[in-house]
Amino acid sequence: MLITDKRINGSTRDFVYHTIKKQIIDLDLEPGTKISEKEVSERLQVSRTPVREAFLKLAHEELLGVYPQSGTIITKIDPQLVEEGRFVRESIEKAIVKEASQTFNKDQLFQLETNITLQELCLEKDSHHRLFELDEEFHRLLFDGCKKLRTWNMVRQMNSHFDRLRMLRLASIPDWKVVVSQHKDIFNYISNGDPDRAQEIMESHLKLVNIEMGEVKILYPGYFK
Repeated sequence: MLITDKRINGSTRDFVYHTIKKQIIDLDLEPGTKISEKEVSERLQVSRTPVREAFLKLAHEELLGVYPQSGTIITKIDPQLVEEGRFVRESIEKAIVKEASQTFNKDQLFQLETNITLQELCLEKDSHHRLFELDEEFHRLLFDGCKKLRTWNMVRQMNSHFDRLRMLRLASIPDWKVVVSQHKDIFNYISNGDPDRAQEIMESHLKLVNIEMGEVKILYPGYFK
């Protein structure tokens, strides 16, 4: 792919940033892996400058650690950052579903329902990567419908470690039905105009990560700080 193709949706720096971040979230780049500007520059066929800029942005999100003697390394998943990201999401998304249950129209509800239908298809097809994407889209639709996309983007910046744990959970614990079931419950309570129950389910949904972290840490102890 040429650099001009990569700039269709933004700068080369953004292309590098989003590419490397996705590989970290998807665990294609495992925690503790060394990574270099030179290697990324050659692999993505871009100059070193946008790679350096992307690395700085990823380091700011604590996905990369830069060590003078060791080089640049993919950070391990930090449980404290996972919890902080979860706390922020719970606090904000409870307010979001409350507003959604009071304001969503038929078109917005249809978008959510369509998303859930695709999630159920992922259960049949055993596709955890696609389920992760649809999970993200489900929550984004809630923010978008409440005209809070800037808030969503802010939350996303804080949730990198939370997302890595979620992806690891989907990849290692094959029972995804509870995730989809909770999305369906949230949708139903929003549809029925029941903000209190929608908030209760959202809180339980986002606290799943606390329940599952222990099991995942046993399976992948080297991935965690």
